[in-house]
Amino acid sequence: MTNENPIVPAGSERRDAVREKAQKVQARQTRAKALRRGGIALVVVAAVVAIAFAVTSAVLPALNRPTLSPENLDDNGLVVGEGDDLTPMATTSLQTEEPAPEAGSASGSSASAVSIRVYVDYLSEGSAEFEQTNAAQLAEWVSQGAADLAYHPVALLTAKSNGTKYSLRAAGAVACVRTHSPEAALAYNHALLVDQPSADSDGYTDDELASMAAAVGADDADAVRDCIENEDFVTWASDTTQDVLENPLPDTDGVELAGAPMILVNGRPYQGQLDDPAEFAQFVLTVSSDAYYSTATPTPAPAE
Repeated sequence: MTNENPIVPAGSERRDAVREKAQKVQARQTRAKALRRGGIALVVVAAVVAIAFAVTSAVLPALNRPTLSPENLDDNGLVVGEGDDLTPMATTSLQTEEPAPEAGSASGSSASAVSIRVYVDYLSEGSAEFEQTNAAQLAEWVSQGAADLAYHPVALLTAKSNGTKYSLRAAGAVACVRTHSPEAALAYNHALLVDQPSADSDGYTDDELASMAAAVGADDADAVRDCIENEDFVTWASDTTQDVLENPLPDTDGVELAGAPMILVNGRPYQGQLDDPAEFAQFVLTVSSDAYYSTATPTPAPAE
């Protein structure tokens, strides 16, 4: 007679129990691992969304912000006029004994004063050197009516300030002063050049640039500060620099901007020593004399 309920060995029951328990443990571990992976994925997604939001919040206002144009400039240059204070330039310690072009003489006149344009980068050592050694005689020539003077801020050394874009910010700051306190712009330009930070440094902060503007006598100091700290004219400075790099300089025979400073006298580039005011004065005398004699009307010969 066959036994319908065979007895299962005790060892087999233990193995089945262990196997079942192991399967349950494995199932729990699998669920826990899936939950962890899902949690990590959610965290990553949240982080990506947060970063995207931050970048969008920072970039979109800048992209949507209109490019502002400064006021009181001529061809993007700081043209020295009657309201500009020449005192800081005139009191620069370095002087020259070389005579200046005299108004009404063959070397210059109030009607046809020699044109001097200086393209400067406020982080360029050469720009600082030229200003320090020639500012006094430039101021004298302008006051005598023998020269028309203009400074053109450019930003060629933007990458030389540890990522702070000092050249751009300084050029924009000069435009801020010219726009909101025009009579102080020439003194501010002079201060930024003679008190220039070192190349490969961070340069002045926007707060320091604004304080320097107040120190040279900017009247509407609050408007100037807001303009500088908001970097209202940084885009203008960038666009202006790009324009002069891509096109010949105005009123020249195809002269291109090759660096800073670039000094043009009646459209002719000065290639002498930046720290030799006598050499520069002689170049100005030569150019202005050439201009005079090339335009002089010959005196008619008396009739016989």
